[in-house]
Amino acid sequence: MLYVLRHGRTESNASGLLLGRSDPPLDDLGFRQAAAAAGALPVPDRVVTSPLRRARQTAGAFGVDVEVDERWIELDYGAFDGTPVAEVPRETWAAWQADLDWAPPGGESHRQLGARVRAACEDLLDEATIRDVVVVTHVSPVKAAMAWALGVGDEVAWRCFVGTAAIMSIGAGRFGPSLHGFNDTSHLAGLG
Repeated sequence: MLYVLRHGRTESNASGLLLGRSDPPLDDLGFRQAAAAAGALPVPDRVVTSPLRRARQTAGAFGVDVEVDERWIELDYGAFDGTPVAEVPRETWAAWQADLDWAPPGGESHRQLGARVRAACEDLLDEATIRDVVVVTHVSPVKAAMAWALGVGDEVAWRCFVGTAAIMSIGAGRFGPSLHGFNDTSHLAGLG
């Protein structure tokens, strides 16, 4: 099984900021979310993580060796990194949603993100047929991995929500990937 886990919460997440390549640590709740996610999943045979600190700290909750894969890094928001979501102009959101090739100034498009995440998923698919693999990443790569599992375009990213420390599970079989669960946050009940 391939488990794709969004990292635990940071203060920037709690403040409603676009958080791309900025590298803040988990906050106290984020560490508790990471521990809860690790406790909810089987002991993994392999853990792969984004290079960003919030993902690496979440991956550390599994207590096993962690492998960094740059392809799981968050979407590069360029000039918008650290901007409150509410301050991004409406016309910018419209342009972004209408064109997979649109990118923030100095940033990355959803098409570019989708290409790198799909390649990373393909590289793990065979192993996930016989072993439990956990990937710790960010909201945009989770959505891109979901699109890959469903065999749909990356524009679906605008139609789904991924909470902090949410788990997505993808089965791997002879016919390819299949989505088993998405945005599972049941393990976070009672954490606040």
